[in-house]
Amino acid sequence: MKVLWVVNLMLPVFAKANGFEASVREGWLTGLYQALKERAGEMQLSVAVPPPADAVIEGKQELDGVRWYVFHEDLTHPERYDAAMEARFAEIYEDLEPDIVHIFGTEFPHARAALTALKGRNCRSLIGIQGFCGGIAKAYMAGLPESVQRRATFRDLVKRDSLILQQKKFEARAANERRALELAGNITGRTDYDRQAAESINPAAPYFCMNETLRSEFYTGGTWLVNAAVPRKIFMTQGDIPLKGFHHMIEALAILKRKYPDVSLTVAGNSVITGKGGRIPLFMKIGEYGAYLRSLIGRYGLWDSITAAGSLNAAQMKEQYLSANVFVCPSVIENSPNSLGEAMLTGVPVVASRTGGIPSMLADGKEGILTPPGDPKALAEAVAQVFDEPVMAGVRGENARTRALATHDPATNTKRLFEIYAVLVAADK
Repeated sequence: MKVLWVVNLMLPVFAKANGFEASVREGWLTGLYQALKERAGEMQLSVAVPPPADAVIEGKQELDGVRWYVFHEDLTHPERYDAAMEARFAEIYEDLEPDIVHIFGTEFPHARAALTALKGRNCRSLIGIQGFCGGIAKAYMAGLPESVQRRATFRDLVKRDSLILQQKKFEARAANERRALELAGNITGRTDYDRQAAESINPAAPYFCMNETLRSEFYTGGTWLVNAAVPRKIFMTQGDIPLKGFHHMIEALAILKRKYPDVSLTVAGNSVITGKGGRIPLFMKIGEYGAYLRSLIGRYGLWDSITAAGSLNAAQMKEQYLSANVFVCPSVIENSPNSLGEAMLTGVPVVASRTGGIPSMLADGKEGILTPPGDPKALAEAVAQVFDEPVMAGVRGENARTRALATHDPATNTKRLFEIYAVLVAADK
């Protein structure tokens, strides 16, 4: 069985061999890759990856017992579709003659291009839903005041990246995603939300449920203990775009501050409230969403209570989970956020929005607390409940860990993927 993976992130083994910086966002993919490598006798795996835009690298490589192909994709503008990728994928198919093309992610142009190039070929396609751009585009503004939605900072004007334009970019990505799902022969997902989305677009394509294997660091080592956590420390990730709900978390933090003066919030990921380093003045590098967040922080006097941790690797992320009193996912829409799965694996108490695929991952009341999306008051009340009921919070965290260990079990997920591949190959016989 010859399987070709088409991905939008370079796996570390390829990045390091070619002198590129490895991504900190693809640990779940590496976990699955390593698991498949251990069963190399049952299949021949090849991987197609996009190198950095300025990289001079073409063709294919034999590395780590795997054949690697390169295709070029403008990942800084994923809303733009480049039909030239179709010809490149056709070349790859001619060279490899795969039995299955497994495409990861529906939200990037490579998915549509790879599937378009498969037309007329005796090969099965399988596409996996990660996020869902159709839902993101609709919910992008996340209840921001209309005046904020319409404004644009100096940075937004120069980069042509205002909030309205950001939403339009997701609308363009959603159109490409929809076309990819229409072309898909088979689809994988993991939540009721993405199943419904897939069936609404392509009801004829078989849907296979397959959970993700997360970064290896979260399966071993210490687990969350209330006595080891920083009292009243809240941790969240990815507060850089409105739909992640950072503005709702700030409003909730202001409410919590009245009862818990020592409450704090640490936010990982790209910081839109500080901008990147350098000598460029802040007003020239901050976007309107960042400016709005700064205005909220200043209004409520929360600067001393918020820490922007920046981009973190897996070990640093785990340290943040273990030191937090509670992990919060206040997004207005999500499918199956890996940060939530990782938090559950550590056993840290969780408060998350009841939206998208999150209810498929976390049982409200038993494994964590779910709140209505976009409701700072309810969010604050749920976090306060964790603070005030540490024993119950710990029980929920342990329940969530038990659930996550089963959901994200590497052996189970690898076995499931082989089962899906076997079904697809058998369908050709």
